[in-house]
Amino acid sequence: MIPRYLVDIDLNQLPVIDTDVIVIGAGIAGLFTALRASETQSVVMVTKKSLLDSNTRYAQGGIAAVISEDDSPEYHLQDTLMAGAGLCDHAAVDVLVHEGPLGVEHLIQMGTQFDIENGTYALTKEGAHSQRRILHANGDATGYEIVRALSEKAIATPGIDVWDNHFVIDLVTDQGICYGALVQKNNGERLFLRGKATVLCSGGAGQLYRYTTNPEVATGDGVAMAYRAGANIRDMEFMQFHPTALCYPGAPRFLISEAVRGEGAYLRNIKGERFMQNYHEQLELAPRDIVARAIVSEMEETKSTFVYIDITHQSEEFIKHRFPTIHKFCLDYGLDLTSDWIPVAPAMHYLMGGVQTDLNGETNITRLFACGEVSSTGVHGANRLASNSLSEAVVFGKRIVDRIEALSPLQDTPSVVYTTNRQPHAMQPFVERRLKLQKVMVRYTGLKRNRAGLQRGLDELNRQRAIFDTVLMEREEFEFANMLTCALLATTSALYREESRGGHYREDFPQRDDLRWCNHTIMNREQGQLEEWIEYV
Repeated sequence: MIPRYLVDIDLNQLPVIDTDVIVIGAGIAGLFTALRASETQSVVMVTKKSLLDSNTRYAQGGIAAVISEDDSPEYHLQDTLMAGAGLCDHAAVDVLVHEGPLGVEHLIQMGTQFDIENGTYALTKEGAHSQRRILHANGDATGYEIVRALSEKAIATPGIDVWDNHFVIDLVTDQGICYGALVQKNNGERLFLRGKATVLCSGGAGQLYRYTTNPEVATGDGVAMAYRAGANIRDMEFMQFHPTALCYPGAPRFLISEAVRGEGAYLRNIKGERFMQNYHEQLELAPRDIVARAIVSEMEETKSTFVYIDITHQSEEFIKHRFPTIHKFCLDYGLDLTSDWIPVAPAMHYLMGGVQTDLNGETNITRLFACGEVSSTGVHGANRLASNSLSEAVVFGKRIVDRIEALSPLQDTPSVVYTTNRQPHAMQPFVERRLKLQKVMVRYTGLKRNRAGLQRGLDELNRQRAIFDTVLMEREEFEFANMLTCALLATTSALYREESRGGHYREDFPQRDDLRWCNHTIMNREQGQLEEWIEYV
């Protein structure tokens, strides 16, 4: 069994810092929740790098909300349920689509400047959306604009204390109650950060894969520490691979936004042929999992490592205005979006599963909440609808703060003492361990899976478990332990689910099976693997 804590601790021997609300992580979830909470509570935000290091910063497409008179919450709900492939929580989606517009208004009030055309907010359409409902900023730099606005406001807010370059090793719990977190400073000193509520906003786990659109910080820390603390972890088999990440020698897997296809781009194989008509009636605007697998199939058939995305039929003026960030990034590598077909391939993008919460963002551990990609609210189901992630963060961030305000102050903290007989670890560099884990995940728990591969992957991951019995001291060591935890959870869940649905595709079980598998997979450290059946309304 994975140990309860990654390090030995004795709370009686640690310095204690008190606050009302602890926010672990930044991004839109952490920043928005911290700002809302600071209106009535004291807040400490803990980030392992800085406020600007998060997946939100790289979000290009935008934020989905019903703004247009031609749109409706019912349309948005149906689109989300369709993409989620039968595993969405209807109540959670209903909350999202009805409260999303207010969340956008809150972002605007906090300083976010969305693009305006002809006196009204500019809206675009993305894959699997039936209406134009995606607000964007600076063309294709929506995430960066949101982080800019919220981080500036957070830094200027007296009630928020930002701790950059601090690493949260573990959550401190006793008898099913969360009392705060064990935090390590950059110099190696540790302390107990105590609060009446702890909110995980630590993002996803893109670094489990060698090819990802996620930043270096996305190592699944929140999911792993919540699992160790006894939280329910749900649907870890559902990984979303973005269909179109730049695939070019010397370039990172830079995201070529969904919105590029939303504005009419074609996908072509290396022969120059459009192919999406062979896979789905919505062509390039089909759900992401379908587009990603179609691209892989074309790559396999043509023995290529990429396909092309082509928007050259749009005007140069339009492309530069709508996609300035993507256009400039590609130019840096000698590719011109206005005249060249851009080579792309799928890359790990988003974790649909995570820490299970209720409609107020609360986990099965009292006083522990989760918001954003680290959470599993039930909104995304088996496949997230494009641009719903930013909406989810603000909608459930507000609900979390409303719930926290009703909490009573903490009573006496228990004297948690956890000691083991840990040994110094072997000297194999952690960068090598990390790369090996990423290769295992790409090979066996990637876009296409099967029993033999998943079992082999699980066996290889299990051989790394000895790390949990060693003395861990540095951030890269903690990150690897968290990545290994998430990789084990994801691969175990993927092996268990013998069907194909959304972001989970089994070559040996290629069909969706609602009679047997219309349920959630839940992993709990003490109770093992559980199931939760879908309740339809």
